[in-house]
Amino acid sequence: PLGAMLEIAVGSLRFGARWEADAAPKTCAAFRRLLPLRAQLVQARWSGESAWIPLGDLQTGLGYENHTTYPAAGQLLLYPGGISETEVLFPYGSTSFASKAGPLAGNHFATIEEGRALLAELGRRVLYEGAQEIVFSEG
Repeated sequence: PLGAMLEIAVGSLRFGARWEADAAPKTCAAFRRLLPLRAQLVQARWSGESAWIPLGDLQTGLGYENHTTYPAAGQLLLYPGGISETEVLFPYGSTSFASKAGPLAGNHFATIEEGRALLAELGRRVLYEGAQEIVFSEG
């Protein structure tokens, strides 16, 4: 439905994200098909101030759409697989999206609008406390 937000829960932290449906309609539709999604959010190893959700060999059927290597904090990316495994990147600070194979570009499909002030705490938890359960749903 129009106006629906992507709701994200990481422990006690709550976020609301705006779908980037005009710029990435296929990616938004593909991610919506995964909802509700419960997974583990872990610190990214090569991407700077960012966490990621590994999705393994999930086939999204997507190519590049509204893709970037340098997302701002709160700009969620879906990497459709190829050079590296399928994943969601959750930047909480300065990010340069990469894998052990080198730079990557992911599809920017949602932007955190509610809870932006909590991004630094999200980063602290993932970095110092380890993997965090994350739940995506549509509200």
